[in-house]
Amino acid sequence: MKLVRYGAPGREKPGMIDQAGRLLSLAAIVPDIAGESLSPASLRKLRRVKPERLPLVRGPKRLGAPIANVGKLIGIGFNYADHTARAGMTLPTEPLIFTKAVSAINGPNDPIAIPKGAEKTDWEVELAFVIGSKASRVKERDALSHIAGYLICNDVTERSYQFDRGGTYDKGKGCDSFAPLGPWLVTRDEVPDPQALDLWLDRNGQRMQTGSTAHMVFGVAFILGYVSQFITLMPGDVVTTGTPLGTGFSRKPPIFLKAGDRLRLGILGLGEQETRCVATR
Repeated sequence: MKLVRYGAPGREKPGMIDQAGRLLSLAAIVPDIAGESLSPASLRKLRRVKPERLPLVRGPKRLGAPIANVGKLIGIGFNYADHTARAGMTLPTEPLIFTKAVSAINGPNDPIAIPKGAEKTDWEVELAFVIGSKASRVKERDALSHIAGYLICNDVTERSYQFDRGGTYDKGKGCDSFAPLGPWLVTRDEVPDPQALDLWLDRNGQRMQTGSTAHMVFGVAFILGYVSQFITLMPGDVVTTGTPLGTGFSRKPPIFLKAGDRLRLGILGLGEQETRCVATR
């Protein structure tokens, strides 16, 4: 299933995309795509719904982030060997964990607001996963069973805040609009191998990132099991898993985002995002 949330910001309704690419309403089935509606039992119920019996949503509609009421948004840094090497960093022996503020979550096609005073705003196409059942100290072999589904995250980062201002990465990761999610959540049953997905990103029509989740240092199952040793993950929590080679700060010379720039990015089977950068008013 491809689960979505559509409508004006703050007033999104739950929906799904059928095999013909049509947007159908789930408002009579679930209150929202959030929390317990992502549990295995709830997703089994949704799979039994006949799409032809759901109301068709007509006309163009804004897509919001496909998950509502996210409790935690956790990131993994330097999880692709080529990206890590180009950045001049040492390959981690354990996953590097940081948090992104949930207030950074954005719709997949909503504008990215470059903060006032920002100097080095950067892009990062990433595979993210959403928790469907509580995960606390789970074993790697059991980890994937705790996932509700997968989606795209653009882990937008202000590098001057991340590297030049001291402290943790969080301040460079959590600015408003710095976590576009979606366009939809693809349920786990439709992603048989999360380590076999191609991902890419274009800036102003020029290819910047091309990679595969096969090249992750730490795979999805390991990441979930590892994070759950320290942090209990709850239904609706989102974990984003790192980015491949091609970010702006790792280029020579560096390239950073500015107002007017456009980004297009995607992951095989998970859809695409198209966003533009705007100056913060």
